[in-house]
Parts: sequence; C-alpha cells; structure tokens
Amino acid sequence: MAGTAERIRAKCQEISDMLVSKNKAYGNSALEPVRVFAQGDPEALIRVRLDDKLSRIRNNPTAFGEDPVLDLVGYLVLLLIAREDKAAKGGAA
Repeated sequence: MAGTAERIRAKCQEISDMLVSKNKAYGNSALEPVRVFAQGDPEALIRVRLDDKLSRIRNNPTAFGEDPVLDLVGYLVLLLIAREDKAAKGGAA
C-alpha cells in the first residue's frame, strides 16, 4: 500500500478530476448560478447544496449510486473558491 502522503495526493487528484468533470457537465453553475428558482450569492447557494448532501448522508447515502461524501468534499472546495471570489471583489470572506 502507498504511503499516506501519496494517498492524500491521489485522493485530492480524484476530487479535482470529479470537480472538473462536473463543472464541464453542469457549466459553472456552483459559482455562477442561474438563479431561476433560488436566490442568493454563490456561497449561500453552495451551503444549501451542502445541507442537501448532509441530509442524504443521514437518510440514504447510497441513493443514486453516487458517493455523497465525495460530493460533500467537492462542494467544500467550491465553497472555498466562492469565498476567494467574494474577497477578491471586496466582500467579506
């Protein structure tokens, strides 16, 4: 088995690959939401998605054949990016 450092790098690369793939499939919807039904800045809307993932982890973690923990980590990465974007525009981080 690979060492912990290598495993961390591999897992981070897996998360990166997933986020890039989903960004390609969905467009940049997490950081540039279309706001048809939901209103709010990207950070607030990502928090809603995080709540949804936490609910799925609690209620039915195997639904849809996806890994909700991996999705949760992905949304946390997007939340960090949304905060950086907000700070770059002069908002509070």
